[in-house]
Amino acid sequence: MRYAKELNIKPGKAICYSGFREGQRPGDVFPSYEEIKEDLLILQNEWTYLRLYDCDKHSEIVLEVIEKENFNFKVMLGAYIGAEVNNYGCPWGGAYPEEQLELNKVANLRQINKLIRLANRYPEIIFSLSAGNEACVDWTDHYVPVESVIKYVRMIKRETKQPVTFCENYLPWLDKLKHLVDEVDFISIHTYPVWEYKNIHEAMEYTKQNFYSVANKYPDKLVVITEAGWTTYSNGKGICPSNVSEEHQTIYYNDLMDWCEEDAVMTFIFEAFDEPWKGSEEALEPEKHWGLFKVDRTPKLVMSQRYKEHLI
Repeated sequence: MRYAKELNIKPGKAICYSGFREGQRPGDVFPSYEEIKEDLLILQNEWTYLRLYDCDKHSEIVLEVIEKENFNFKVMLGAYIGAEVNNYGCPWGGAYPEEQLELNKVANLRQINKLIRLANRYPEIIFSLSAGNEACVDWTDHYVPVESVIKYVRMIKRETKQPVTFCENYLPWLDKLKHLVDEVDFISIHTYPVWEYKNIHEAMEYTKQNFYSVANKYPDKLVVITEAGWTTYSNGKGICPSNVSEEHQTIYYNDLMDWCEEDAVMTFIFEAFDEPWKGSEEALEPEKHWGLFKVDRTPKLVMSQRYKEHLI
């Protein structure tokens, strides 16, 4: 794909990063400066671009570590925006009291304003900004109307210099988000073949179909994949356990990286490290196991050989 020079976004290896470890979770216990530094020392061997989802304490520490330790990372920083309307179609609960929805609107404005402040505080590190994450897709538990997202994008663009996007599943971009396309500087899509019941042999072709369905619809817009990956365990709810393993993850990752390099598609791999705080209490909950590294920071199969090479 063409990388618009005016956006100053160049092809490079990219990964989503959430540094929460055992006993830690967003809004509660955060990783320390030294823990994040340890993570970034691991990631610097493979990746140039990091994606952070939220303007919380975790992201503040990541940016501080990058600056103080002089790491060569560029960051896509996102704002987390909560539900502003009820989404009764969400299977895991998308309905809230009206009072909560009003509080969420106030919190969303605070989050957007904090995104703006951090963008202006770290202009050499933060290369792009996202006005939200998976807030318009039909199944989300934090539904935000497209009109609100457009308002937030405009706010961010008025006060910052970095390119602005919105991170969402590929499907809403084909119709629901068509008015948002004119507002963002580039489009960010998510593609998860394994969640859509594709086996490992169908996965790469399906990923390409998802990408080009959006890229071909908007040929004048840069399209970035801000999430794509393959979990390594499943409890059988939504993903067949026989379709996930470290071997499957390795195949998908290598095929994806080959295609990204051939077609110059920037893709943020989901996810750097396993996230035990996510999803249900079941140990095999797939949401906990998307990392290329385990929660103890040891590499899974896909990273083990690369990791060993860097240690030699």
